[in-house]
Amino acid sequence: MKIVLIRHTSVAVRPGVCYGQSDVGLRDSFPQEAAKVREALGGYRFDRVYSSPLSRCRRLAAACGYESPELDSRLMEMNFGEWEMQAYDEIDDPRLQVWYDDFLSVRPTGGESSMEQCQRFLDFINDLKGCGDETVGIFTHGGIIIHALVTLAGWDYTRAFANQPAYGSVTEIDI
Repeated sequence: MKIVLIRHTSVAVRPGVCYGQSDVGLRDSFPQEAAKVREALGGYRFDRVYSSPLSRCRRLAAACGYESPELDSRLMEMNFGEWEMQAYDEIDDPRLQVWYDDFLSVRPTGGESSMEQCQRFLDFINDLKGCGDETVGIFTHGGIIIHALVTLAGWDYTRAFANQPAYGSVTEIDI
């Protein structure tokens, strides 16, 4: 089976803001960005299409011709809890440094750890295996794609975070 992970386009949030699972808007350049993604997907025929329920993924799926993807909350970005919609340099929480020291395992206050996000993604993948589909399109977020690169493509987290997929990127992985 081949999964094609499509990262949503750029968001209308100032740089440095932790937005995670907040349902934020897209930049005014969305139509142009979406057209490029639609063109990049032109060579694919998906047996099934999934999307994170957040509007930034659903809107891109619709702009690419998939108005009714199957929504799955396991494809959402990491839940940053109380830190959502705050600038990282303005978060007044002593746990922030603990999280910086071990962002894979430590939970943001009221949120989930990166490893918990990874586990829900792997639960999704395990449910996907054996469904008989050959090619599946997945409109999702950068964090999910990083976990896919590590768990399914054999990358390590250092490489994956250093080569984080760009907004509007298309990443193909055989599983």
